[in-house]
Amino acid sequence: MRFALLHSPSLDLRSVAAALDAEDVTPRAISRPGDLDVADVPTALLLDPDARDRFPAEVLRRFATSGGAVVAIGAAGEHDVPNSFPDGVLAAFVPRPHGPRQLLVALRAAYREAAARSDVLRARQEAVSRTRELGELTRIGMALATERDYHTLLDLILTQARALTASDAGSLYLVEEREEGPPLLHFKHAQNFSRPDIPIVTSTLPLDRTSIAGYVATTGEPLVIDDAYELSPDVEFSINRSFDDKYRYRTQSLLTIPMKDHKEQVIGVLQLINRKRHGEAKLVHPQDFDAEVIRYSQRVVELVSALAGQAAVSIENSGLYEDIERLFEGFVRAAVTAIEQRDPTTFGHSGRVASMTVGLAEAVDRAGGPFRGITFTKEEIREIRYAGLLHDFGKVGVREQVLVKAKKLYPAELTLIEQRHAFIRRTAEREFHRRHAGYLAERGRDGGYEAFLTELRDAHERELAQLDRFLRLVGDANEPSLLAEGAFEELLDVAARTYEDPGGVPQPYLTGDEVRFLTIRKGSLDPAERLEIESHVTHTYKFLLQIPWTKELQSVPVIAYGHHEKLDGSGYPRRVTGGQIPIQTRMMTIADIFDALTASDRPYKRAVPRERALAIMEEEVEGGALDPDLAKMFVEAKAFEVTEER
Repeated sequence: MRFALLHSPSLDLRSVAAALDAEDVTPRAISRPGDLDVADVPTALLLDPDARDRFPAEVLRRFATSGGAVVAIGAAGEHDVPNSFPDGVLAAFVPRPHGPRQLLVALRAAYREAAARSDVLRARQEAVSRTRELGELTRIGMALATERDYHTLLDLILTQARALTASDAGSLYLVEEREEGPPLLHFKHAQNFSRPDIPIVTSTLPLDRTSIAGYVATTGEPLVIDDAYELSPDVEFSINRSFDDKYRYRTQSLLTIPMKDHKEQVIGVLQLINRKRHGEAKLVHPQDFDAEVIRYSQRVVELVSALAGQAAVSIENSGLYEDIERLFEGFVRAAVTAIEQRDPTTFGHSGRVASMTVGLAEAVDRAGGPFRGITFTKEEIREIRYAGLLHDFGKVGVREQVLVKAKKLYPAELTLIEQRHAFIRRTAEREFHRRHAGYLAERGRDGGYEAFLTELRDAHERELAQLDRFLRLVGDANEPSLLAEGAFEELLDVAARTYEDPGGVPQPYLTGDEVRFLTIRKGSLDPAERLEIESHVTHTYKFLLQIPWTKELQSVPVIAYGHHEKLDGSGYPRRVTGGQIPIQTRMMTIADIFDALTASDRPYKRAVPRERALAIMEEEVEGGALDPDLAKMFVEAKAFEVTEER
């Protein structure tokens, strides 16, 4: 059939039947507007006067717009087109009476117009389709360009490619370079709409022409296969049907496209399987494959080739992004190592604080109640983690001797006191022997010798005992803990004593600085040293500000800056209060305090049990220093059990 002719059942076409048959025109009688449709060939409606009422103007206009042509037959006495016909609808008007040739001429004109209208309609539809496809490619390109996660990106590429082509399944292969030996083709990901239960087992293929994917990766050209089971015997590649046999699937139509980077190097292969007439159809039974699977057209090849190019660039960018992330992660780890090497006593502290803070943040993200509306994205969680890892980096700006000071006196200062004690003791012993020898030289072993020696020896032993007591007092006072009542008074009394140095100049047992350090009531630091330690927070902030953080991580310096601040303003260094402290920082403060209390690696204090640490933190909450809701969530979520190997 070259042409279709629609007409009312009452219209007699016998006079032109032979001519219509010669022109390969197929007549079809219709009675209702719903039957008025345009066939796949030029279609005309021959409208006689008796059928006009059944096909109103709007129906005729819609038919013409769809690519059909209308030929109207005039009624008796109607010599011109009636006003009831809208403009632009009629292709021809045949008045009565008319001859068969006149009617055929009108029909030929109508078919020419129908063909032209169909061409215009197809062109419009093609333009709309191209615009929609370009829009889809643009949308897909934007989606691929913004996806940072490598594995999510691979899944997104397959999802979008299948949706664009109505493919039932797809696979993704990436070229894998090796230090030794030729590169391989790594099967990375797969999807199957009809059989989502099929497991994905990654594997590698030789990068050669023996497999379909390898052939495309090697040649760099797309490959379309209408039926994978009917390959020509002279092709270099073959299909492994073991997968289909195992899972009762049927690989039929195939489109395999190389993915090339900006240097036109093949970095992988995108393979689409079983294009369907209807995208939502499932291929389960053999008849489903026969009814639904169609070949991949040239237009589809062009579209998927464009998508594969976008995918290649996105994969390359994702790889570069991951490389940068690994590089930065390595820098952060190196920075943490540098901190911990300067202060080995706190080894692991930064990692534990980061993990507990992230654990608490994830618990808050899941919780309702007071945290309803508070959520953390994947990037914000990463931001919290980096802030936790680097919160103490400013300790590199603190003198190492202050940073690792475990006692009130520095080791060299204690050694000097011990040497001074030994000197005074030897001086006392020398004085004892001098006086003893002097008595013997002057008076010999006379009647008073024994009494003299007893008195001399007793005095000497008392002096030595006092000197040893002095050293014990220094040792006790040197410990970074609260001294017993009166301990300072005895220490000060002993410190005020004097001895003669080798030049005969009187010197105190303890210098002013030594007394100042030893009389520190709590801890091991004097006020100046404590301020120096506290300055690590400001050093951290200034250091982190020098890093060109990405938009997703730009709050790392601010989060780390406040980890020693308290809600009541009693923290440091800025002594800010509640509303000025971000929730991320409040969480880190809780984790930092808990680890400081429970860590067993601090030589200047003993670790407390978990229960005691939580009790101390509860006291801080009651005093208004810590966030009560976050502290409660910290306990309920058991964030303290989270480790860095999370």
